[in-house]
Order: sequence, then structure tokens, then C-alpha cells
Amino acid sequence: MKIYFKQILGLVSIAVLTVGCSEEFLVEEPTGSIINADQLSDAVELNPSLGAGTVTGIYSTMFTTGTGGTTSQQDFGQKGYDVYADMLCSDMALSTSTYGWYRARVTEYQAPLDFTQLENYQVWRYYYRIINQSNLVIASLGGNDAIPESDDNKYTLGQALAMRAHSYFYLTQFMINDVEASWNSETLPIYTEPGFVGNPKSTTQAVYELMENDLTKAITLLEGYSRPTKTQVDISVAQTILGYVLGSTRTRWADAATVTNAALANTSASLLIGIDDPNTANDETQVVNGVKGGFNDVNSRSWMWGVDLNADIGLGLVSWWGQIDLYSYSYAAVGDNKAMDADLYESMASDDIRRGQFLNSPTSSRYLQPYLKFYDSDKVVFGTSQIVKADYVYMRYEELLLLNIEALAKSGQEGLAKTKLTTFLENRVGDVSYVAALSGQALYDEIYKQTRLELWGEGKSYLAMKRNKATIVRASNHLSFVGVSIPFDDEKLTFEIPQQELQDNNNITSQN
Repeated sequence: MKIYFKQILGLVSIAVLTVGCSEEFLVEEPTGSIINADQLSDAVELNPSLGAGTVTGIYSTMFTTGTGGTTSQQDFGQKGYDVYADMLCSDMALSTSTYGWYRARVTEYQAPLDFTQLENYQVWRYYYRIINQSNLVIASLGGNDAIPESDDNKYTLGQALAMRAHSYFYLTQFMINDVEASWNSETLPIYTEPGFVGNPKSTTQAVYELMENDLTKAITLLEGYSRPTKTQVDISVAQTILGYVLGSTRTRWADAATVTNAALANTSASLLIGIDDPNTANDETQVVNGVKGGFNDVNSRSWMWGVDLNADIGLGLVSWWGQIDLYSYSYAAVGDNKAMDADLYESMASDDIRRGQFLNSPTSSRYLQPYLKFYDSDKVVFGTSQIVKADYVYMRYEELLLLNIEALAKSGQEGLAKTKLTTFLENRVGDVSYVAALSGQALYDEIYKQTRLELWGEGKSYLAMKRNKATIVRASNHLSFVGVSIPFDDEKLTFEIPQQELQDNNNITSQN
């Protein structure tokens, strides 16, 4: 992986896809050393390896700082937006704040209520940047309706289509209060060609049709693809993204169950359902008899999608680890503590082994910090160097399984959902007999709670909040809005079209 990235990024420097950080918000066409789709198409024809290189440029955007168009220390790619998501839904509490990151504009909801704040700009810029990169790759391989002749180009096109859909999906979640209620409303501009020409907003329905079409085609194109590393999207990742898209409509649960069943079948049969443990990641006989953690090694068996970070990549303080991990040279170690919401923590069974992932010392300033869920392998408080070597996880088997269980339950297959939920929980709590008596809303609520407990800090609870139309109430370890009920579709929980876009795009002149 380390060698792969170093070599392939050299190719990307020839055909770099990122939009430059110029004064323009969404530039119409790459300029200077950045080649256009026709040039890239000619280059790929002469050297097919460039196709894979261009997709690698998309993946590098996911962990590169500043890809949201700012110099903020909250701007570090996909994991930065995972933090926004966890804080907006309040499962992640900013329980102490010394340096001020996230406090006013995210945890106090200033940014979602003020389109001039940079957080809105970051979300918009980052995801449309990836969309533009994907469109350039798609155009270079023949366009949206192309079916390349070579397998390599099929796999490259499949990945680009999946990444375009992935970005549009996150835009629908971050920028639309309620997808279902906004189905026929104009909400987001659609771009399916490289370059931005100021398109008007399309309806939510049109955006969803594009995502489903992209992912359906991507799944077909990725059939038989054996990726070189977990950085790349493969068929199971594309199917899981489609499961998220379908589930987020709240009306396509049977289809979501079908595609997540297929995704489960396409993952390794030996993927473990136990607590993630990089130290025994390749041990097929792993028995979970205590708290295992780390979430720091892309080789962990349950990781479906992630990236191997290393010294050559050069991430430091401005990173997900820099903001979350007690054991990194980081804000979390010196006064910006991110903790599990105290009420969510107390909702766990007393013998739930996941309780041990968090520091349960109510008198400590580090109360409920995830000191045994996420940690750098050195495990010395503030002792790790400023160069991040722990990896990023984007998707793991447990989230696919929980999404599948939710889809089964909500599509009328409660018996199978309860069987799978029972198996999942047997590795976490002692008595799981209560699951058998659950049905209807009680079963949905339990699945939602287990999703929040299992995926805390991974950016997925926000998506589940919207799927479940939940109302959040912050516990006492938050610094603001304690005890206030906030419904899932409250304006405070979604970002605004940024000021720069309203200024630059004559076809979008207002939020509505």
C-alpha cells in the first residue's frame, strides 16, 4: 500500500483532478497543468494505468487536508465530515473546549443557521470537488453511457460512478432537512460532465435517480474486480452505498434488504462480527472475551473500505486522529475532549463490553472519551509523533450488517432481522433473550440504538438519525443545548448552500 500510493500519486501529478484553490468557488474548467477529459482520454488509451491513477486522485482527496477549500483545522477530507455528522446528531459530545474547534459553529449550530460560515462552504466544496473529479474520469472513459471494452477500464469507470454517487448521497444528507418531504422540491444542482457551469437546482427525486443509476451500473462494472488495496471501492462497497441511498428514502426497504444481502454475500465469509481488534485481525478463531479496539489498522478483518496512512502521506495534527485520539499529538489530549453522549452510554447493558471502550470516570475531564475504542498503536497519552500512522476507516462489516438488519425489519422480515441482531449482540452482551420479544417500533428502536452504540465516532449515526426520523436530546456532558429536544429535520441539523455558491451561480439565488 505504501509503495502503491507513492508511485500512483506520481501519475496523478501528471493528470491531477483536483480543482485548484483559487478565488473561484466551483471553477468551470481545470486550467494550467490540469488536463481536460479529452486529453485524459487520449492518455488513458496510450497508458491504461493512468485510468487507475486518476481514480486514486479521487481517493487521495478523501484524506487530504484543505480539500474543502479552506485552511481550517477541521478541513481534512471525509473523516472531517464524519466528525460534523457525529456532532450534529449529538452522539459525539464536545465535553471540554480549550481551543474552540467545532464549538460555536458546529455544536452550537451557528453554521447550519448562517450560510456565510465556512463549514457550509467546506461540505459543498469537498463533495462537488469529488463529483467533478469523478466526472472527468467518466468522460475520459467514454461518458455516462459507456461500457469500456477492457476490464481495467470497466473497473475504473465503476469506481468513478460509485464515488460520484457517494458524494451526492452525502450532499442529500447534509444539505436537505428531510429527503422524503423534499422529494419533489428543487434542492441540489446535478453535474454529470466535468467542469461547473452554474447549473440550477434539480429535484431531490432527480438526484436520487442519478445515484441509483450510477450505483447500479457501478455494481455491474465492478463484478469480478479484485482490488489491490482496501482504498478502492469494490462491488460490496458500492452495494453498501446503494443500501444507504435506498434506506434513506424510507420507502425502499425491500430493495435495501436485497442489495445489502448481496453486499454481505460479496464480503469475505470469514469477516468477524466481534469488536475490532487489529492485533488479531487475521485470526479466524478470534474469541471476543474483553474490550478490543484500536480502529487503527486497515488490515483489520472487518474493515471493508479504508486507507493505509503512513509517513509519506504526511498527515499530522490536522487530521481525524488529531481531533479525536487521546494518544496522538492532538487536541483531544490537551483540552478538546470528544466524548460519547452520557445518556447514550448509560443506555448500554451493564455487561456490554463496549462500555469499556470509553473512560467511565464521571469526575474526570476525560469522562466518556473513547480511549479504548480509537487509539494510536503506541498508546501513550500525547506521546505519538505529529505524523499520523494510524489508518482511516470509511466502512466496516458491522455497519453493513446493521443496515441490513434494519432493512430486513422495516421490509417485513422481522424474524430474520431478530435472528441476525441476536447473533450480532451475542459478542457484546450476556443476555440477548429480550430481542425475541421485540417487534414493530420497539424492534426498530433497538436496531437504531445498537447502530449508534456500535458505530459511535464513525460518522454513521447522523445517517441513522435521519433514516429513523429521530429526535435528539443532549445529555449533561455537552457544553450547550443540554436537554433540548431537536427533531431530525430541524434546520440546525443540516448545512446551507454557501454564500460563495449563491454569488457565483446565477441559477441559484436563494436557499429555497
